[in-house]
Amino acid sequence: MTDTTDILEKLKQNDKLLIRVSSNNDEGLPPDVYQRLLKPHRKSHYFFIFVIKGQTVHSVDLQQITIADGQLLFVSPHQIHLLPPKNEELEYFKLSFDQTCLSLLPKSFLFLVNPLGIQLLTFEEDAKQRVKTIFEMLSQLLQTKNGDAELILANLNTLLTEFNLAYFKDHRSDDAANSSISKLAQFKLIIEKELTEHQSIQSIAKKMSVTNNSLYYIVKNHTGLSPKEYITNRLVLEAQRKLYYSETSVKELAYTLGFSDPDYFSKLFKKETGKSISQFLEQIKDLSGQ
Repeated sequence: MTDTTDILEKLKQNDKLLIRVSSNNDEGLPPDVYQRLLKPHRKSHYFFIFVIKGQTVHSVDLQQITIADGQLLFVSPHQIHLLPPKNEELEYFKLSFDQTCLSLLPKSFLFLVNPLGIQLLTFEEDAKQRVKTIFEMLSQLLQTKNGDAELILANLNTLLTEFNLAYFKDHRSDDAANSSISKLAQFKLIIEKELTEHQSIQSIAKKMSVTNNSLYYIVKNHTGLSPKEYITNRLVLEAQRKLYYSETSVKELAYTLGFSDPDYFSKLFKKETGKSISQFLEQIKDLSGQ
């Protein structure tokens, strides 16, 4: 697994903020950096690609995602990302920024928690043009290292507002639906922060001030999984990420993820993925070309 934690620091376009906007009109990434990103790597920051013309395919957490005209892919910190080879005919904007940059914005953006499990957004023509214009303004502000941080953040806030609206465009029917999505986001945040603690569904529901039945309905309604199934899927996904990210034994991996019985963990992994851990490691070698 390629270590890319230092890349945004090296490529940032502002002295005060860890942020970068690039497009097909730019010179592109330095060759050594680009080669590192062509291999599977764990994202240390938020990443977005907005396609204006053409089509490209990115790999995120082992899934191939096709992005076409008027679509945007976002990748969150800790996800495993793999860039495709260069496509000279592709017109796009790319955006990267870190958590600190996000914390300086005047409001939070629920879509970044990805409560609905959607990483690909599609914009209608008018929204596509607005997003393109904001990207152009943000890119212009970042032309110099000492660009006005306040203006940069204001445009970033506007851009993320467009993304947030697109994410929830089919899920804003009433207050009850919005409340349900907010509760789902709360559930996902708890799982992200306390994944390896293997909390009971009852204790999670208590933290959220909802009943067990309400929590089941919320999670099942939006994800198609029960809370327990969702947590299991998330643990297996984290196992896959760690297998990509570092060399570790099954026993070490099991203990790291909060399992006291490595054999049980191995059986669970195979049940959920259809592959043993050794078979999965072979798949990683094929994907990364190592």
